[in-house]
Amino acid sequence: MACQSQQHWNRRTLLTAGLQAGVTAAAATSMSWLTPLATKLAHAQERAPDSQAPAKSVILLWMQGGPSQRDTFDPKPQASELYSGGVKSIKTSAQDVRIAETLPLMADQMHHLSLVRSVVSREGDHARGVYNVKTGFRPDPTLVHPSIGAVMCHQLTDDLEIPRHISMLTTNTPARGGYLGDTFDAFQVGDPQQPVPDVTARVDTERDEKRRSDLFSVVEKEFARGRLRNLDEKKTLHQLSMKRAVRMMASKQLEAFSLKDVPQTKKDRFGDTSFGRACLAATQLIQVGVRCVEITLGGWDSHINNTPAQASRTKIMDAAMSSMLAELDETGLLESTIVVWGGEFGRTPWLNSTNGRDHWPHGFTIALGGGGIQGGRVIGETNPEPDRDAKDETADVVDPHAVEDIHATVYKALGIDYEQEMMTPVGRPMIVAQGNAIKELF
Repeated sequence: MACQSQQHWNRRTLLTAGLQAGVTAAAATSMSWLTPLATKLAHAQERAPDSQAPAKSVILLWMQGGPSQRDTFDPKPQASELYSGGVKSIKTSAQDVRIAETLPLMADQMHHLSLVRSVVSREGDHARGVYNVKTGFRPDPTLVHPSIGAVMCHQLTDDLEIPRHISMLTTNTPARGGYLGDTFDAFQVGDPQQPVPDVTARVDTERDEKRRSDLFSVVEKEFARGRLRNLDEKKTLHQLSMKRAVRMMASKQLEAFSLKDVPQTKKDRFGDTSFGRACLAATQLIQVGVRCVEITLGGWDSHINNTPAQASRTKIMDAAMSSMLAELDETGLLESTIVVWGGEFGRTPWLNSTNGRDHWPHGFTIALGGGGIQGGRVIGETNPEPDRDAKDETADVVDPHAVEDIHATVYKALGIDYEQEMMTPVGRPMIVAQGNAIKELF
């Protein structure tokens, strides 16, 4: 369970206290017309916010580099070519929701997803933008915040034999545990067509067990003798780490990483790409109980020749993402699995002098659905042809939502109180998410 400060009152605590005080006052004054209303409000506060069971898992499809909203989920074919890039829109399985023609397979799955087309942030640099979207906080030189997967694993208990938090095809920005500790870092793996590294013994079982026993006894003796003076047993957690590693190496659940028994026809649907294979493996990992799987597809940073560059990415994404949603739906896992798609920001609504699109955090799209989040909806909108010289770059965004709202929405669907406080190692209370859940998605 998370550590919750006893010395700090968050907003929910204050609201609850105020509500209870209101009920008491109503009873004291014997106002018969007010008492039933106050009682109903008190009972509503005690009930779970939604009737549906909380989601169990998250799959984050991370588009490294910043995907163009105009070439994916927010096309503007009615605008001039300087703004539209010549990209047309197509109908989808969700009524009145149109997406870019570059995603024909995703068009059949849009009833599962909703689009927040009005996401805004204040981070237009890659590194800072990645940090902001993955953690829900802006970079802070005094603290490293945890990612969604880390918070999930901290808040929700499991008895899984393999890592609960996994990052596939990651570059240099894997999901981190931050102040929650390295034990909540994502376990990093590459293309699923390759075996998981360092989990298969190179000698027979008996010899391997003897090697581990001998090595472990040496480490324990050094601790006992005090020779490893720079190491703290409680901080290194070497015994726990060793036990977890051994348990994982012997686990049948490791097979969830492998695609060797998957029919070729299914592999073909996901696409003959590392991203497609990772999306397929993610459905297997979720099925065995993994909490969070992050999958990276890079190459979206299209400062030059944006339209063909984005099209090369959407082709890979379209086959993999659409097949993953269909697979999760067919197996019943989509009811308990949240799928989130996005990158560190969007791209400028206009083409630059080299027909590219530059960084744009002032109104971009994040898609999400599953796990109790309603699909087929569109939240917010952006101007087809915003003023390039406008001083307020978000003035043309209707119903803007900060990155923090996306995090609050995901945590709400997971049944995690995003207004609670977790403690850092130095005793500093930190709220789980600073934003507000987007109520229209529930």
